Amino acid sequence: MKKFLSIVAVGLLSLTAFEGMSQNKNKVIAHRGAWKNTGVTENSIGALEHAIKLGCYGSEFDVHMSADSVIYVLHDHSIKGTHIEKTNSQELSQIKLEDGTALPTLEAYLKAGAKQKKTRLILEIKTSSMGKERSLALATKCVEMVKKLKVEGITDYIAFDFDVCKKVKELAPKAHVEYLNGDKTPDEIQAAGLDGIDYNQNVLKKKPEYIADIRDKKLTTNVWTVNDEESMKWFLEKGVDYITTNEPELLLKITK
Repeated sequence: MKKFLSIVAVGLLSLTAFEGMSQNKNKVIAHRGAWKNTGVTENSIGALEHAIKLGCYGSEFDVHMSADSVIYVLHDHSIKGTHIEKTNSQELSQIKLEDGTALPTLEAYLKAGAKQKKTRLILEIKTSSMGKERSLALATKCVEMVKKLKVEGITDYIAFDFDVCKKVKELAPKAHVEYLNGDKTPDEIQAAGLDGIDYNQNVLKKKPEYIADIRDKKLTTNVWTVNDEESMKWFLEKGVDYITTNEPELLLKITK
């Protein structure tokens, strides 16, 4: 009887481990969330929730810091003629997105993401329009907020500024950090202690050898922003780890 129970216990543990491994092991990262086919605004909490509902591996989003150091989720430096970095949070809190919801703070966005554990939060630290020091300050604030809300386990970081990527690794050595700008070789990425590349599709189409080189170094390859079926299949055949897309539904259909 004891032997039988042991076998059952091992089987259950194996099943649990398998289920954990199989959760969202697709390659789909929703670019600014799942918004294009859902009727919500890009980079909104609704777009994140749709990406989670779809079962995407990750949901990418962008952040900027207000004049009084509150972090907001938005791709552009400005919204409705209001420059995020030159405006206080009191004024920014009154702004509504196209779908009628509030311009989300990083705190609100991470709290929404923290309600689940299957879809990763791919946090892009935007390069400041006001200089390097402010970009690094934003990186520091982001890491602090992620730690404060205890979402380190589901949050990855990306940035176009190489120094910002290195700053995040300095502050959070265990964090997964990928570089976006496309001008560093796999050797340079590895030497900087980063975890991979997240390059524009045109960069990787011109230098497909980067994909194999990164894989050989046991680092990760992400590619943006791939929206057509032909390109998706090309990158899947090349063995990239992740594809960032405005068409997560299409990519999920292909990968299934």
